[in-house]
Amino acid sequence: MPPAGVGSDVRRRPGLGAIALLVIVALVVARVWVVGGGSGSEQGGEAGSTPAGHAVSAQVVRVIDGDTIEVSIGGQDEDVRYIGIDTPETVKPDTPVQCYGPQASAENHRLVDGRTVRLVFDRERRDVYGRLLAYVYTRARGGVGKSEFVNATLVRDGYAHTLTIPPNTAHVSQLGRLQTRAGRAGRGLWGIC
Repeated sequence: MPPAGVGSDVRRRPGLGAIALLVIVALVVARVWVVGGGSGSEQGGEAGSTPAGHAVSAQVVRVIDGDTIEVSIGGQDEDVRYIGIDTPETVKPDTPVQCYGPQASAENHRLVDGRTVRLVFDRERRDVYGRLLAYVYTRARGGVGKSEFVNATLVRDGYAHTLTIPPNTAHVSQLGRLQTRAGRAGRGLWGIC
C-alpha cells in the first residue's frame, strides 16, 4: 500500500534533465540561426558556414561566364560561383580565352540568363573573393516538370569539369559520375580540347 498522500493520480513534474535538454536544443537552434544568417540570410548574409542545403531564390541579372553569374537577392546584387564545377576561362584577366570557354559561357546564358533560380548552399557560403558559392537550379519552363540542376547539366553535357573544394562536397559523387560519362562519350570539351 502506498504511503498516505501518494497515489496513482500524483503527476510528475519535469525533472532537471528535461529542462537541461530543452535549453541545449534552444542553444543549438539559436546557433544555427545566427551562423546561417537567420531571416537575413536571403540578403546575402555574412561569410562563413551555412547549414548545408539552405536555399534562396534569386533573379539572374547577368551571366559572367560558364560557371559564374550575377544575381539579385532582395534587391542586393551578388556574384555567384557554381560549386563543384569549373568551365574554361573567357573573362579572367591576363588569361587567354580557353578551349570551349565561349561555348560554356553561351550554354550558361541559355540555361539561366534572366531567369529566377534557386541557390542551394553547401557548408561554406562564400569563397575567398567574396562570391556566394551555390548549386544552381532553374525552375522548369512554364512551371511544369522538374527543376534543372545547372551545375550537373554543364558537366553532363561537357561544358565543365568537376572541381572539388572541401568542405563543399555534397554533390561530388554525382558530378564525378556525370564527368566520367561525358568524357567517355567525348561530349563537349572532352571531344575537342
